[in-house]
Amino acid sequence: MISRLTGKLVEKTPPQVVVDVNGVAYEADVSMQTFYVLPPLNETVQLYTQLVVREDAHLLFGFATAGERATFRQLVKVSGIGAKTALGILSAMNTEELAQAVAREDIKRLSSAPGIGKKTAERMVLELRGKLMPEGVTDMPLNVGEEEAVDDIVSTLLALGYNEREAKAAVKGIPAGTDVGEGVRLALKNLLK
Repeated sequence: MISRLTGKLVEKTPPQVVVDVNGVAYEADVSMQTFYVLPPLNETVQLYTQLVVREDAHLLFGFATAGERATFRQLVKVSGIGAKTALGILSAMNTEELAQAVAREDIKRLSSAPGIGKKTAERMVLELRGKLMPEGVTDMPLNVGEEEAVDDIVSTLLALGYNEREAKAAVKGIPAGTDVGEGVRLALKNLLK
């Protein structure tokens, strides 16, 4: 498994890039979100990767962040969404926009991505609800025992499309000392009960 590439960016032609890692050049498809944050040619780049093995090809996909790769992995688990379609979705919207669209059950926004019709968008909502979190949520070092942390969790749930009553009910019972990222995960689990 190839998990990450760090090397010199030698080619970039959307959606493909070529990264030279100590004399071995790896070709990877990237989302447009990743493509726009790539450094200039011949500079060092780091990509989180996902190798997809098919009967006729081995395809490498690259992502600027681990969160984008995690979202890609969740997308390809949805029935009817392949690797290229998942990459198209991540090109059309960033991980946070996707998480919010799924949480709000925004079929119109989801079906605006290339290759996604109404039925597939509905399936995405059904299969991904509660599995996608906006990037950065897990990076918050606050504890649930602090009032500010509880407010952060409630704000995140509101941003994901839940109403205030649902969000406040979901944070009850989360153990003190839990960081905000884990608190959001537990709150989402409570909402799905």
